[in-house]
Amino acid sequence: MDVNDGIPLAACADQALARLAKASGSAALAALDGATLLGERAMRARLTIPSRTSAGGGCHLFDSIGDTVALNLARAADREMLPALFETDELDTNDDSAIAARIARIDAEALVARGRSMGLAIAAEHEMRRSPASDASALFERGGSHGTAWVERVSGCHSSATWRSAPRVVDLSALWAGPLATHLLWLAGAEVVKVESRSRPDAMQDAEGDFYALINQGKTTVTINLKDSIDRQALLSLIAASDIVIEAARPRALAQHGIDAVQIVRTTPGLVWISITGHGAHGDAANWVGFGDDCGVSGGLSAELRTATGRSGFVGDAIGDPLTGVFAALAAWEAWISRRGARVGLAMSHVVARCLAAARHEDPNALRSCLMTWGRSVGKPFPTVTRRAIGAMPSRCGDIQSYLKRTAR
Repeated sequence: MDVNDGIPLAACADQALARLAKASGSAALAALDGATLLGERAMRARLTIPSRTSAGGGCHLFDSIGDTVALNLARAADREMLPALFETDELDTNDDSAIAARIARIDAEALVARGRSMGLAIAAEHEMRRSPASDASALFERGGSHGTAWVERVSGCHSSATWRSAPRVVDLSALWAGPLATHLLWLAGAEVVKVESRSRPDAMQDAEGDFYALINQGKTTVTINLKDSIDRQALLSLIAASDIVIEAARPRALAQHGIDAVQIVRTTPGLVWISITGHGAHGDAANWVGFGDDCGVSGGLSAELRTATGRSGFVGDAIGDPLTGVFAALAAWEAWISRRGARVGLAMSHVVARCLAAARHEDPNALRSCLMTWGRSVGKPFPTVTRRAIGAMPSRCGDIQSYLKRTAR
């Protein structure tokens, strides 16, 4: 596949990067391009253009009654839930053909609803066409970070404190979208502290080779036990002394540990809190599990590929992650420079839908051509993009309490 054909929706990432580079004055960001962010993980891992199994191999497209369904089975626990999903004990959960046969006999909408209620990352190919989130009008709207595919915005309080030349950022996220957002903020000059669970460290470390080091370089990493009250208080102290928080947990995850993002934002002058979810910030959707591949399907990309080529398939490599990472970084920076403070929520499936709608609006023929080229390139290596060097390796500074004691001196 010719890199000049591009990875679909890379132009949306380009536009967001250009805005972030201009706002921050970062030469490093100005030299970066959207195709690199969307394609570098796949290129480094030597992945190929996917068809009905995602580039990383964890998500699958299955034909169901009424629609095609994306089911993410990347975690061992996902397959363990399949007998309950299908209400049968007579299933080899490692046999994808047997899973496909089961799904073929089930209504897609009912299957997706049941799977989501169980905590599976599952989506229907055409679901976003029934949602207002596919409207492109707000994607690059001026006037604040809420123009970048927001799902929820809570106003904070204005900061009158001495202005720092670059923000202090607390990264409570894991995997790709959140860490990429804080990586881009680091390239913009931010100081980033990555907070990892002591019992459940970021799974990206073992799964992705040097990609974890690439998007976490330059960050200071500390560990925490959120069940420990002293650790929780240390985290709140760290947040109070920072400018931006980025997290990618379902809303109830932090709430069950007594961490109320809305209250923190309303009482901490100038604090910007970015919440990344799979599908939304309110109602049932707030607790649906979503990863980059299935969120790309939920956002309408596979349906768009089918329209262009006559065949469904995955577009990009977990495309919801890098797209959302770029927009989360932009939302964070624009909210920070406003000095007003805010909580902004971005849902990966909505970001994909709005980028897709923007691409249709700006040049539908170019989008169709890019998707047709993508469809013809199944099985070929991902486009060659810039291979970025890893400079300052992540610095591990032990537990959060020790870190705060050292930095307070």
